[in-house]
Amino acid sequence: MSKKNAFYAQSGGVTAVINASACGVIETARKHSDKIGNVYAGRNGIIGALTEDLIDTNQESAEDIACLRHTPSGAFGSCRFKLKSLEENKREYERLIEVFKAHNIGYFFYNGGGDSADTCYKVSQLSEKMGYPVQAIHVPKTVDNDLPITDNCPGFGSVAKYIAVSTLEASYDVRSMAKTSTKIFVIEVMGRHAGWIAAAGGLVEDNDIPVVILFPEIEFNQEKFLAKVDGKVKEHGFCTIVVSEGTHWPDGKFLAEQGTRDSFGHAQLGGAAPVVANLIKDALGHKFHWAVADYLQRAARHLSSTSDVEQAYALGKAAVEMALEGDNSIMPTVVRKSSSPYQWEIGRANLSEVANVEKMMPMEFITEDSFGITQACKEYLYPLIEGEAYPPYENGMPVYVTLKGAAVEKKLESFEL
Repeated sequence: MSKKNAFYAQSGGVTAVINASACGVIETARKHSDKIGNVYAGRNGIIGALTEDLIDTNQESAEDIACLRHTPSGAFGSCRFKLKSLEENKREYERLIEVFKAHNIGYFFYNGGGDSADTCYKVSQLSEKMGYPVQAIHVPKTVDNDLPITDNCPGFGSVAKYIAVSTLEASYDVRSMAKTSTKIFVIEVMGRHAGWIAAAGGLVEDNDIPVVILFPEIEFNQEKFLAKVDGKVKEHGFCTIVVSEGTHWPDGKFLAEQGTRDSFGHAQLGGAAPVVANLIKDALGHKFHWAVADYLQRAARHLSSTSDVEQAYALGKAAVEMALEGDNSIMPTVVRKSSSPYQWEIGRANLSEVANVEKMMPMEFITEDSFGITQACKEYLYPLIEGEAYPPYENGMPVYVTLKGAAVEKKLESFEL
């Protein structure tokens, strides 16, 4: 039997290190060219498979592929596109199998978060039923850190480092001005349902910064919150607030909800920081500044953690190795062996236990007053932000790579999404 080709795609919101996983997949596949033929990447994620818009990674030099390890965002383009069930949209699955057949693809590596884990699981379960078995391996990625079973998710360590450092630096600024000017700084971070990124901002407490955190796991209590902020300002002269975009009122409505939804049906968020800042202004009268970290937090490759880059690459590498061992419908994971010194190894999880499951902040990581993080949380977070994996610089700017993106010749008729 002839060796099969591989399909790799990136999904959802990209990260500072998702390309390191791509590097791990492609470099490892090239080392096993006796078993894996070409590696085709989907242009703009799974959409690239559905529209037969494939990128031939064999046309990229070894040097450029290696540069992916320190290049942020998604080198092949990503998308927010969730496949429905086979019963709801059979034609999409039939199209995927048709494309895989046409290009002799037997390995499917999907690099993303919870929704892509679900897609990967569906493909693994349904491809064989449709007469064309495909080994589907999910490569974990999400800044939200909300995939189950794995200790942490590639992308989170770097965004956590960026938020911790940025919160610290901005807090120093506020502290220096607090006597006669700004007393409140509010930073809004990503995290729809899980407060892992917001928790990272709480590490500034170890630098004597008064900080109040608003987690999506905790219903927002306005009276309790204002009292906490008031106490911090009276004691320290200023206060920093880290608010997750998913912070919500007791009725479940997000503070940041705009009334619109994305292609996955998720509420479009963005705007919790000014809501919180104005609540403080109206109740306590303090001058404030606020910021929304937005894309900056997940694109900041210049401040990635060493542990995050290493794990992102290792999981991409492991995905290929597991596929070659005959595994299917699984996700390689990070297994923490020790926090001090930090030691970890690669494990694996069945996709049936990963798809559509979110890992929230454990309550033992949140202080009793619900506005801070515990020592146990700090012990979890610090190893994930360890080390500075700086990209190379030239003329004061980081050196990133843009791939050729050579298209694979199409063999099928066009397909309308």
